[in-house]
Amino acid sequence: MRKKRLAEILSVIRENEIENQDMLIAALKARGFDVTQATVSRDINELGLEKSLSENGVVRYAKKSAGERLHSGGVFVQAVQSADYALNTVVLKCRPGWAGAACDAFDRMNFPQTVGSIAGDDTVFVLARTEKDAKDLYEKILNML
Repeated sequence: MRKKRLAEILSVIRENEIENQDMLIAALKARGFDVTQATVSRDINELGLEKSLSENGVVRYAKKSAGERLHSGGVFVQAVQSADYALNTVVLKCRPGWAGAACDAFDRMNFPQTVGSIAGDDTVFVLARTEKDAKDLYEKILNML
């Protein structure tokens, strides 16, 4: 049943612009799958789904490879509009509503010089271990953008 559900999720996101988990749950229920939010959340993580900008300008779930997450088509690059740093903090300014996705994508990159990150609606704060780490991280981010 799990494999069928995962395959159906991929089918649903290919055929529809699914913007959030509620929409995905409704689509799956319409196709005969009785799922909970927790199950769908685990499935999204297992499938490696990310939010991406569609051709119609809709932020939707999409299947991305690990390489795409780190390159120009990835959600991080789509979300982040600018970066800056002060002392040991890096600040990422994002498209409105995209900071959570950018923060998640950033965390998945596993930069060892970071302590943690936190996102608001359009801003991500990244705490680096030292001022030098923040500057180095800022430069790496600029090269990604």
